[in-house]
Amino acid sequence: MSASGGFWPGEAPAAEQEDAPETEWPALRDDEGDAEEPAANEKPQPTATAAAEAVVEPEPATEEEDEEPEPEAAVPVHAPGELDIPDGVAVLEGSPSGADRTVGVVVSRFNGEISNRLLESALEALEAAGVSEERVTVMPVPGAFELPIGAMALAKTRRYSCVVALGCVIRGETAHFDFVASEAASGIQLAGLETGVPVAFGVLTVDTAEQAEARADRGADAARAALEMADLFSQVRKQARG
Repeated sequence: MSASGGFWPGEAPAAEQEDAPETEWPALRDDEGDAEEPAANEKPQPTATAAAEAVVEPEPATEEEDEEPEPEAAVPVHAPGELDIPDGVAVLEGSPSGADRTVGVVVSRFNGEISNRLLESALEALEAAGVSEERVTVMPVPGAFELPIGAMALAKTRRYSCVVALGCVIRGETAHFDFVASEAASGIQLAGLETGVPVAFGVLTVDTAEQAEARADRGADAARAALEMADLFSQVRKQARG
């Protein structure tokens, strides 16, 4: 600006600044008096007390009543049962009779303590069914994996009315159990299918030694099953011959 109070060329005169309006603060409640009434065009603002009262407190969660524990499901048990066959239907049914029967027994040496008890119970069942000792042949094999080929060898001689396969496989830390148990089961079945000689499955497949000890008498069940199937096959052959 020049001394005479003018402006330099190209310099616009500064706009006169208007005084900013004073900020109007909301009326505060006086401890001894009422707050000022709001203007007609203003909406009343809710007070802090009213806002707090407007908040809905959640209801405390009620404790659930103690429910009675559900009863444990009964463990299914493999057990023999009777069949209801209508009258007038022809029935072929075998009997666990050892009369005039020759029996081959293939037994695994592995887990020998259990295998010995399986063999003992099987021989007792054969004797009780009327199979004399001279008509029983026992063939030990190294383990359960060798049971199928042992059973196949006995069945192929055609000298035995039936074959009983005995052994025990206990689950370990590796997949070895699955392979041996599966192959033993399928191989023993195959021996019977290929030869036409009944081969009974008397192999324990368990998780623990305690389970095996509790089932060490199952050799008797396998022996009776073999005799029953031998008698049944005999009836089928007689019927086929007419």
